[in-house]
Amino acid sequence: MATFEIKMPKLGESITEGTIISWSVKTGDSINEDDVLFEVSTAKVSAEIPSPVAGKVLDILFQEGDTVAVGTTVAIIGLEGSEDDTDNDTAGHTTIPEKESAETPANDKNIPSTAPVPKAQAAKEDERWYSPVVLQMARDANLSQDELDRIPGTGYMGRLSKKDMKDYLSGKKDATTKTQSQPASQTVTESKPAPASQAKPAQTSPASSTPASQVISYAPVSAGSEDKVMEMDRVGKIIADHMVMSKNVSPHVTTVVEVDVTKLVQWRSRNKEAFRKREGISLTYMPAITEATAKALSEFPQVNASVNGYQIILKKHINVGIAVSLDDGNLIVPVVRDADKLNLNGLAVAIDTLANKARDNKLAPDDIQGGTFTITNFGTFKNLFATPIINQPQVAILGVGYIEKKPAVIETPEGDTIGIRHKMYLSLSYDHRLINGALGGAFLRRIADYLENWSL
Repeated sequence: MATFEIKMPKLGESITEGTIISWSVKTGDSINEDDVLFEVSTAKVSAEIPSPVAGKVLDILFQEGDTVAVGTTVAIIGLEGSEDDTDNDTAGHTTIPEKESAETPANDKNIPSTAPVPKAQAAKEDERWYSPVVLQMARDANLSQDELDRIPGTGYMGRLSKKDMKDYLSGKKDATTKTQSQPASQTVTESKPAPASQAKPAQTSPASSTPASQVISYAPVSAGSEDKVMEMDRVGKIIADHMVMSKNVSPHVTTVVEVDVTKLVQWRSRNKEAFRKREGISLTYMPAITEATAKALSEFPQVNASVNGYQIILKKHINVGIAVSLDDGNLIVPVVRDADKLNLNGLAVAIDTLANKARDNKLAPDDIQGGTFTITNFGTFKNLFATPIINQPQVAILGVGYIEKKPAVIETPEGDTIGIRHKMYLSLSYDHRLINGALGGAFLRRIADYLENWSL
């Protein structure tokens, strides 16, 4: 019987292990595709893990409460109807080999291959999972491995479903006629392989490749006879190591600016009741701050980036993480995706929804992945400003301070006068490998300008 290994999934960036909370199946159970197998808890989220295949549970290798490294096999599934089907042997680990020839470069993802798909063969551990049904459909359609890998999946963790394949093949068939009417030279021009120099792997420095999961060495500290020694919980350990790693990887610099947000405060006072009635949520300052930040990020793309050795990765999407404090004292950063494309109402609803999901421990893996910039609001605790630590692999983080009334000099046509203004501090910690003082200062000043001149 062909078997399929169920592995501990990676449920977020920097996640290296998960704890099995409960099993929904037992040895000997028959299961269908997408049936829930077990629930796993990580430092960031809890999630139910469905089965990507149908079959019978042959063995469960870990028990409830066990903490398991990502990629480790936790259960063995016997594939349904595979006793006599040698083509689907080891289907849980199969891929379709890509045709490699002088006519079709291996690194060219735009030139489709028409070579028949050979029988499935064992895949690498980190390759995408495909069900036997999907693999058979790929064979029948003569899809190359490269083309199959590029089909977007709507299943759990991006898994490719039977419906995804049907939709893709149907769309491809409809587009064939249009494609044939285009000059062949145009297709070739658009599909030129990348120069050899671009295909070289990035050269990484020891600092930039430091894994978040590495064991951090600390200087021993002795405890007195009357001191109480407490063990950090699992989440606390991960956060501690991640913070130390970030300081080791990125040379941190922090710049601070004071912002006059009187116009923003007055605008909120005028609109908060109507907003609550219309949207059903409170109007806070975070949507406005997030909008101003997203606008500034679109103008300063080097702040919306990552560093890989001596390479700069400019992110296409502006995904802003909003730090949320939890009741247990820990912190989590759900992500507002494409924040620059949302209006103020959309940002307010997204931030409120993610914050509530975080506090209810209902965040999905996608809710915490893909962030390109982070905002942390310590003004909630009436703190003026701080120097936050960068959330790797990002290159900057914005700290938001408490808004307080202050006497200030106001310039008028009649001369200077003293008035009461609402002011706050913004602090930006940035990675000095990529962002220098001029860039960091200009970016922070742009956010301040948006907030000082707030109007809707």
